[in-house]
Amino acid sequence: MVMATRTKKGDLHVVKPATTVNEALETLVERRTTGFPVIDDDWKLDGLVSDYDLLALDSISGGGRTETDMFPEVDSTWKTFNEVQMLLNKTNGKFVGDLMTPAPLVVREATNLEDSVRLFT
Repeated sequence: MVMATRTKKGDLHVVKPATTVNEALETLVERRTTGFPVIDDDWKLDGLVSDYDLLALDSISGGGRTETDMFPEVDSTWKTFNEVQMLLNKTNGKFVGDLMTPAPLVVREATNLEDSVRLFT
């Protein structure tokens, strides 16, 4: 017999709209996750923020990088370091609430898979 366990609030990795992008990026790396639910003070879902949202800030803020620039050459450590520093400077003062996807589609745990797929497609 398999028993399902509920996830407790304390076990969830969440951020708030006022969380800075830098804090969210640090937590993303520490937790090895790809995103977070964004909650308000009453634990109601405000939105979702993903690694893509946080890292796409570079292109949103006019980084001007091309796809070939994304992967530096082996000997370009100093150049890579400077690019990372520029990205961090662009995220300074930005908040998760500015980048999150608001009002995400959600399903309850009792929703069957077929209905979930239909909703998301």
